[in-house]
Amino acid sequence: MESYGALLRNAREEKKLSIEAVERETTISKQYIEALENESTEIFHGEAYLVGFLRNYAEFLELDSHRLIHLYRNMMIQESPVPEGLIEKPRPRFLIPGIVGGSIALVLIAVLSIYFSISYKNRIERERNYAVSEKNQQKIYEISDKPMNERVYIGDQITFNAKDGAIVLTVASDTNSRLGLTTPVGVQYFELSETRELDLDGDAAVDIVVDVWEISSNDQSRGAEVYIVKKSDVPVQEVPANTITVAKTSSSVNYTHQILEDNRAYPFSIDAYFRNPCVFRYECDRKTSVENYYTTRDSITFQANNAIRLWMSNGNTVKLQVVADGIPHELEIEKAGECIVEDIKWIRSDDGRYRLVVVPLD
Repeated sequence: MESYGALLRNAREEKKLSIEAVERETTISKQYIEALENESTEIFHGEAYLVGFLRNYAEFLELDSHRLIHLYRNMMIQESPVPEGLIEKPRPRFLIPGIVGGSIALVLIAVLSIYFSISYKNRIERERNYAVSEKNQQKIYEISDKPMNERVYIGDQITFNAKDGAIVLTVASDTNSRLGLTTPVGVQYFELSETRELDLDGDAAVDIVVDVWEISSNDQSRGAEVYIVKKSDVPVQEVPANTITVAKTSSSVNYTHQILEDNRAYPFSIDAYFRNPCVFRYECDRKTSVENYYTTRDSITFQANNAIRLWMSNGNTVKLQVVADGIPHELEIEKAGECIVEDIKWIRSDDGRYRLVVVPLD
């Protein structure tokens, strides 16, 4: 019988991935990855945890997760001991009754094995049909004030309210290796990791921002994981200029990214969206810092006049959007698995211009 652990290990080695790399990309702990490849089931707290990790690991390696789960459960059936009550222990004093009892027990074991095997196959088939039914059932998602982070499939619809009424987006039938959305202004296509602003009602203003987080390169049945946020039309309220203190640019200010440049400085805000669990801390204008543990799909917003300092336990789990003068600016943190500390602040150049920049810190 095929080994699901060997299939996982061979697929990982063919892709030339280390266990540490898989751990960073999937957030599955190293000990669980090794346990799956070695088929060490005792490390998991229950079968539900093992099956969940096995499904995620298999899909990450682009293997058939249903087939690997089937191999695992077949292995468990073969390793399961025969119930004590089904075996009639022979009596040493009578050879023939012992043989008869043993024969009956073997027949019962064979019957039960066939029964459990058929029941298990039927249950797997029902689960597969249910999963296919769920995936093929068209869903409608509504974007409100909170960002949308969902896996969408062909035919799914995404709706939101614009100035002139509701706008409906539909996942196009030719979604494969790239996401296609049918919109009022035609079909729009998005590549993996692409972030794009869309004006869908023709008023020359951005309505939504679409970000494709994950999509298969060869299997359109897996759909696409998308992140969509509705743009806020309410600008950040400006406070009196005498409350803003901007540092002057000097050779000691070594920034890696300029968000925007203007002839004045004004308050700005940051929207943080979490793709995976992360310890996150922020400090606005050198006031008391706020720290918390956030999980997948959490989001927070905070504002400052001059500067915001950020701490992230894993930079790639956080997606940041800086809103200045009512305009959103996407800021991606690329360093996966690393602790990130950086300032986002205004600085002033010698020519009197102001720049909102990102300054990394040790």
